[in-house]
Amino acid sequence: MKSSKPIDGRYLGYQAADTAQSFAHFFNPHMAPVAPHVTAALDRGGVPAPLLPGFEDAAENLFGGADVLEDGYVLTPDGGMRVSVRTAMPGVTPAMIDWWFGWHGDTPAKYKLWHPQAHVHVGWRETPPAGVTGRTLYVGQTSIVDEYIGSTLIRGAIRFVPPASLGFTDRSFEDDRQATIVCARIGLGDAPIDIGYLAHHVRAVPGGSEMRSRFWMGGKHVGGRNLLGSLAVPIAKLVQRLTENDARALLVHCAEEMPHLAGFLPALHGEFSHCGGADAVIVPKVM
Repeated sequence: MKSSKPIDGRYLGYQAADTAQSFAHFFNPHMAPVAPHVTAALDRGGVPAPLLPGFEDAAENLFGGADVLEDGYVLTPDGGMRVSVRTAMPGVTPAMIDWWFGWHGDTPAKYKLWHPQAHVHVGWRETPPAGVTGRTLYVGQTSIVDEYIGSTLIRGAIRFVPPASLGFTDRSFEDDRQATIVCARIGLGDAPIDIGYLAHHVRAVPGGSEMRSRFWMGGKHVGGRNLLGSLAVPIAKLVQRLTENDARALLVHCAEEMPHLAGFLPALHGEFSHCGGADAVIVPKVM
């Protein structure tokens, strides 16, 4: 993936202003190794495309009932990739995941809790509506993130969309005690070009939740957000042609950040879910 240039004042880790935040005691720079099932997927390498269905078949196989590969990656002939990761989340509820995706996006120090070794900066492109939390807050918004995927710094635009717009209409999503699914169009933060989709499906299981994360990136999924972006798509497909290193780095990144999130989310939610976002200064817009 094409790297982004660092921006002055954006940095990995916590500095003095970050440690002064009311939630700073949840920052833990030490991360556990990836789970054995992820290590096995990395050892195996790329798999045949039928084992990880494409985006058009996602609604039929994302919920744990179909015989598909839970962890792995595929490189597609058009320069794209598919990545699949499964995460056990003890003590986490689907409602907590919705709360997290609404809560963390206004302050870089919150975002860094999630992956302290890779997350640099976050901000909403537009100011979210006041007085709402969770799914109502983040769906329809675009999060601009600076993060490392492997050793490459990426500036991404993550536009959260209603699950039904991507074909996810399972009735379980109507009850956040049962399930939720976080869906987004992934694009470049520095150009009006989209390069893929993500879905994080979370369902309640005994003792917590189970998350299935899927990414469909590059190739036929590249598109323009406006006329200028559409004109640049052919070039973008060449520049953003994805490699096995990209697929492995994305798989590892997801397999690190989601268990790390699960480790502190129940306590964080218990302490801050009643605050309505008033615990930190909001960064309303990122250019």
